[in-house]
Amino acid sequence: MQIFDYIGYFLISVGAIFLFLGGLGVFRMPDFYTRVQAGTKASTLGAMSIILGVGVLQPEWFVKTLVIVIFLAIANPLSSHALARGTHKAHQKPIVKDEKIEDAYEIAEHKAEEKNIK
Repeated sequence: MQIFDYIGYFLISVGAIFLFLGGLGVFRMPDFYTRVQAGTKASTLGAMSIILGVGVLQPEWFVKTLVIVIFLAIANPLSSHALARGTHKAHQKPIVKDEKIEDAYEIAEHKAEEKNIK
């Protein structure tokens, strides 16, 4: 085996591990915002690693896989941002366990109500 085969298999293995951990994170996280964050970070890195691994194993595909990786690096964070922003605009609150953060949400809600009254 050549060194490129080892690198390709290593990248595919790392990608599979990240995708598994991302799925586990989506399953274990308490609210939508943390699920989106866990899923996006892991799926972006996992998919990019697997695709680059395939590109290393098949050198004639490397340019195509590099284009796909660049597209994923742009599209995945943008889509997760759009999902989180839509959820925020739908007034879904994150699950909070810190009193200071809860107070900050109450102050923000109060200011939003004042703006709507005026």
